[in-house]
Amino acid sequence: MKRILIVDDAATVRMYHRNILESAGYEVEEAINGVEAIEKSLKSHFDLYLVDVNMPKLDGYGFLRELRSQDVYQAPAIMVSTEAASNDQLLAYKAGANGYLIKPIKPVQLLTHTQLLIGETS
Repeated sequence: MKRILIVDDAATVRMYHRNILESAGYEVEEAINGVEAIEKSLKSHFDLYLVDVNMPKLDGYGFLRELRSQDVYQAPAIMVSTEAASNDQLLAYKAGANGYLIKPIKPVQLLTHTQLLIGETS
């Protein structure tokens, strides 16, 4: 079973994404900020990261830069944000993101990107 780490400081957003992903058969773990996400990524294998941009302690960009510098399996990452500016997308890709989605994300949009990046086809 493919494992996904949702990194978001908002409990409602984590629950929304968890429900979509679990209903599609994925195993989901959560982290409330980039610091917790780094700790979990160093201890466990994930097939995909779903990362919010704006979080306390360590934001999504900082988390991805840190993750990409570690000697761990480099799973793809989807950055999710309320920020729709093209500069935000550029920053996300520079930090190591493989995709960028703007909140609120529709379930079909999340699952399509997830399947593409994990290498599954429905």
